[in-house]
Amino acid sequence: MVSRPMVLSLTTFLALVLLPGCNNALNPFCGNSRPAPLISSLVPSTMTFSEVQQGSTLTINGGQFGPSSQVVINGKTLFPTIVSSQQLKVMITTSLISGPGKVNVSVHTPEGNSGDVGCSSGGTSSALVLTVD
Repeated sequence: MVSRPMVLSLTTFLALVLLPGCNNALNPFCGNSRPAPLISSLVPSTMTFSEVQQGSTLTINGGQFGPSSQVVINGKTLFPTIVSSQQLKVMITTSLISGPGKVNVSVHTPEGNSGDVGCSSGGTSSALVLTVD
């Protein structure tokens, strides 16, 4: 007969050794992991430098955004207004963009505390380009 502590040890062993890199849905310890964010569009996708100088709102649409998600523009991290798990908003100013050109925009969600049990958590979305004319 297997004692209860042995069952827990076996479960922990399986989670630590066999499930790292697996889909979090397969690992029973991954319930609190943070999904990697996804972005699908920027609104607007083009703005004038005059709009940047005045301060303009950029809306990031996508999915899997959470309370710890951050917007990264030109390597600078911003803490957005979270409208929903599918939409974030940030203010674009000359402190972020110094002139016309193409600007990379991505969303980063920091790791949660589940990485120690073989769960992937957090991550950075692919980048979309904001064009400033």
